[in-house]
Amino acid sequence: MRPPVHPSIPRPKVWLLAARPKTLWAAVAPVVLGTVLTWDAGGFHAASAFFAFLGAMLIQIGTNFSNDYADFLKGADTSARKGPLRVTQAGLVSPETMRRATALVFAIAFLTGLYLVWRGGWPILLVGLFSIGSGILYTVGRYSLAYLGLADLFVLVFFGPVAVGGTFYVQALTLPWWVVVAGLGPGLLAEAILLVNNVRDVEEDRQAGKRTLVVRIGRRAAVALYAACLVLAALIPVGLFLSTGTHPWAMLTLLILPLAVRPVRALAGERDAFVLNPLLGATSRLLLLYSLLFAVGWVL
Repeated sequence: MRPPVHPSIPRPKVWLLAARPKTLWAAVAPVVLGTVLTWDAGGFHAASAFFAFLGAMLIQIGTNFSNDYADFLKGADTSARKGPLRVTQAGLVSPETMRRATALVFAIAFLTGLYLVWRGGWPILLVGLFSIGSGILYTVGRYSLAYLGLADLFVLVFFGPVAVGGTFYVQALTLPWWVVVAGLGPGLLAEAILLVNNVRDVEEDRQAGKRTLVVRIGRRAAVALYAACLVLAALIPVGLFLSTGTHPWAMLTLLILPLAVRPVRALAGERDAFVLNPLLGATSRLLLLYSLLFAVGWVL
């Protein structure tokens, strides 16, 4: 299988496209929220926060590289692709080069995490190894997460409670229950980003044998799940306030609900990739706004 060649794009931009910048908010937002929660609790540790941020970014980029490589080899990315450019399928990077780049990024992520392991001990080592392993198995292999429809659970857990809780733990060296619950918010919104991607690609995924959750449950149920993720995320701080009686201003996250109406309608009513592609960025921005509202409200 030889991809078409597009030699006109500058090399740095090729790798920027492969990193998929719009998806990186899913890695940044939970680290920001976890750091603010730690700071408010009096456990902020600058070096740990920095390496948690760097490690999360590298694992996300490595996962994106791996996805680019594996989806091309499995035939999920073809010339009929509706989504943003995939550099391996487009012939901008050879499969072998992308495989090596994936290994390099994950290796750097592992080395970055050694400081966090030194500080947080074996629980952080396990989290790091599972995160990298899940990033690789997201699309690589016969039983990859995305092709079995398990990627959604991975995104919810690792971009939510694991990312927020891990960021808190490596700084404060403790993990209260409410931090894990708070982490569900970013996880739900990261899952919403994945749902947009998979709703857009549902027909191509079905033809390629990629049994995503959207392929399994259908488009209508996926749109309802997308809306539910946005609403439940907004309500997480409400539940925390009712449980603890503290941090009422964190309920500022409810302000994302009016902004969520248009994306839900777009996902429900549109099948044109030119409409759904910007919806990925719009949902990513909702995740960032949510995390900022949660963080600012928490410290008010």
